Amino acid sequence: MISVNVFSEEKAWSKRLKNKNIFFKKICKAFPKKYKFLNKNVTFTLLLSNNKNIKKLNKVFRKKNKSTDILSFPFDKKIKISKNTYLGDVIISYNYLDKPRSQELKLFKEKVIKIFIHGFLHLLGFDHKKNRDYSKMLKEENFLFKHVKSKIN
Repeated sequence: MISVNVFSEEKAWSKRLKNKNIFFKKICKAFPKKYKFLNKNVTFTLLLSNNKNIKKLNKVFRKKNKSTDILSFPFDKKIKISKNTYLGDVIISYNYLDKPRSQELKLFKEKVIKIFIHGFLHLLGFDHKKNRDYSKMLKEENFLFKHVKSKIN
């Protein structure tokens, strides 16, 4: 079973997502069968952050002195899903997703789901450095998003 441990260091997340843990657990529960890792204990950590803190992490770990929407830190380069597997960490910036501020809650949640899936796929080894890899990742991202959206909405 796939599970996510959710932490938040940005209060603004609570304005848009009343129960963050339940929201992200619902997303994972709505994943297609191949990403549920049945009969296994697969976990990862999600940190709900902001531009200021994600910029610091981006500078330290990626040598890029700018904020970004999401960072993913896979625990291992080569992912081998075993009985107990820790995939790694995902950090999402609230400020990136809350633009424009006037956007409806539904659109905000869809953006969060999409970026969450993006980070999750990075933990599984998907990448978008080359065009071929980009299209492969985008295809999988869209597949997952449609699957999740049909079960959540």
